[in-house]
Amino acid sequence: MYQNPTFVKNIRIADFDYDLPEALISKYPLKERDHSKLLVYEDGNITVSKFNQLPDLIDPDHLLVFNNTRVIPARLKFKKTTGANIEIFCLEPVDPSEYLLAFQSHRCTWKCIVGNLKKWKDDELIRELNLNNSNIRLRALKVKDFKTFQYIEFSWDGSLNFSEIIELAGVTPIPPYLNRESEDIDRERYQTVYSSIKGSVAAPTAGLHFTETLLDKMKSMGIAEAKVTLHVGAGTFKPVQSEFITEHEMHTEFFSVSAKTLELLIEKHEKIIAVGTTTLRTLESLYWLGTKVKMELVNDSDLLHLNQWEPYEINATLSYPEAIKTLLDYLQKKEMKELYATTQIMIIPGYQIRSVKALITNFHQPKSTLLLLVAALIGYDWKKVYDYALNNDFRFLSYGDSSLLYVMK
Repeated sequence: MYQNPTFVKNIRIADFDYDLPEALISKYPLKERDHSKLLVYEDGNITVSKFNQLPDLIDPDHLLVFNNTRVIPARLKFKKTTGANIEIFCLEPVDPSEYLLAFQSHRCTWKCIVGNLKKWKDDELIRELNLNNSNIRLRALKVKDFKTFQYIEFSWDGSLNFSEIIELAGVTPIPPYLNRESEDIDRERYQTVYSSIKGSVAAPTAGLHFTETLLDKMKSMGIAEAKVTLHVGAGTFKPVQSEFITEHEMHTEFFSVSAKTLELLIEKHEKIIAVGTTTLRTLESLYWLGTKVKMELVNDSDLLHLNQWEPYEINATLSYPEAIKTLLDYLQKKEMKELYATTQIMIIPGYQIRSVKALITNFHQPKSTLLLLVAALIGYDWKKVYDYALNNDFRFLSYGDSSLLYVMK
């Protein structure tokens, strides 16, 4: 069946606005990760609990799916001999383009946003680093100008790879709406305890509430878990500035999913809970990529990709398990154990959720694509949920409180 393209075209961003007082934006995390509030929405009803009570709120036969991406210290600061400060924000690798190869490399080029670009002409930036009393010269050179972003080549002395260089020199890229500089606490707390695959420039913040103790408790109760990897891009903070959502260009993000996870998604297809919007976007993208493969809408030699409006244009008839099985067959044919793809999926009101029973997520910015995603899940009760949170001193945004939202029936 088709999504509802006519309704989508008429969505006005102003209808998804609300007044968020600065005092409700949590600038720092709680001392204990799992002590945040948890708002539970199901069948129009709202209840409140603590996040560490989550295992008691879901059935033991459910499957929690996590995004195991790891935030990199992607902000690199340089100072020119003139005294001008230049900040380079690494977004994604260009050469080599694969994340793992880029982090293992000893010279690489990244797509970057450059702060104070007008002060950086064509000269090479140099930053002196020190490791174990050894000096390392990190160099940055502009190789291509795309106006809104740059291709920057990094090179350095010594035997360190790029992963080690940015760990030594970089700063954690906390969200701009926190209105503060990154601090030591962010190195640990703007990171999920299960993060393992480096590549994100923003955290999948729904997962920040989980602790090792909480994860162990869920395992002991028989609650299954699976991992996907979607590297969260800076576009997650990009405000919607157009009047209608159809005029907004969704950012592209890279993701990967193992064959083992695909098998679990088939087995537990009616009992899946996504931890975070990035996980949900991945799970829904899998459905459409399976559909595209089934309908022979993909070039067999290219990386699988989902454009933002394809879910509203393709006549999809497969069930969720059928679409995932198609991807498993695709991997088997290619003798691969991991699916690699990119997605621009736009989940907004009018979209039919196919993959999950519920979503765990934080409270999002007004007029954001993430808020529209919430509205796709629970309809215009999003306003009811957010009014309740605003009136009951819930903490908002990345370091804020959490919610468990069951998909509207």
